[in-house]
Formats: sequence, C-alpha cells, structure tokens
Amino acid sequence: MKIGIADTMFARANMGKIAIDAIWKESKKQGYPVEMERYTVPGIKDLAVASKKLFDEKKCDIVVALGFVGEAEVDERCAMEAGIGLIIAELLSGKHILKVFVHSCESKNGRELGKILKDRVEKHSVNALDLLFAPQSLVEKAGTGQRQGAENAKPLSLE
Repeated sequence: MKIGIADTMFARANMGKIAIDAIWKESKKQGYPVEMERYTVPGIKDLAVASKKLFDEKKCDIVVALGFVGEAEVDERCAMEAGIGLIIAELLSGKHILKVFVHSCESKNGRELGKILKDRVEKHSVNALDLLFAPQSLVEKAGTGQRQGAENAKPLSLE
C-alpha cells in the first residue's frame, strides 16, 4: 500500500517529516508493508491538486494532507477553501484524504501549538495506516471521543 503525504512550505513545522516518521515507526511496529510519496506545495490551497496528483500519478491508496493555518481572517477563509478542494479531490478519486489542519488560533503559546501540531499529525498518520490495514480498529474506537491534537472527549452516557 502507498500513502501520499501532501504538505506545505507555509507550515511553521515540518509536518511532512513528522507524518513520515510516524508512519514508518507504526508500520514497522505492526509489520505493515507501506510505501510513501511526498509532495510539498507552497500553500494550503495547493493541497487539493497535490493530493489528486498523488492518487493519479503516484498511485497512492490514501493521502494525508497537512496544512497550517495562519492567524489572519483571510487564512481561515483559505483553510475553508482548501478543505472544500480536498473534499472534491477525495470524491473524484474515491479515496480517503485525511485533512490535518492546525490553526494558529489554537494556542498563542508556541510550545503548546507545537505539541498540538505534532500530536495531530502523528495520530492522523496512524489513522491512515488503520484505514488501509486495520479498519476494524477504527470501528472499535467509534463513539469514544477520540481527538487528534487535544485530550479525548468523554463519551456520552446514553442511559
């Protein structure tokens, strides 16, 4: 199986490297036969085309699209537009694109924002492996309030 990593130059950390490292570590631990292809673009709105190219030209089975969203209002609009583009690329290809965006507004503390970024990228990268090799593991976590980049939410009581 082949995982595409689409990332940007705009990010304030090397999100692509974090994803690749997490995928290699987990795939070796689980014994998953995985290949990766990385495609780096200038900004977040370029991720949709990068993802589509990873599917069409590099024959990836899934893509992890990594974007960092700046603090300005225009950055949030760009993130929304990028998300829509990624959904369109996902629907056209019939394959999953895990959209991993980190927003500057999530923390004013650079160290904390770095921890959020690392956690979110690593967890979504493992999610990509699970979608390809162990989809039942996701079913087992359904309804458990899993989060990437923050503490898990508490599941609701249905009684």
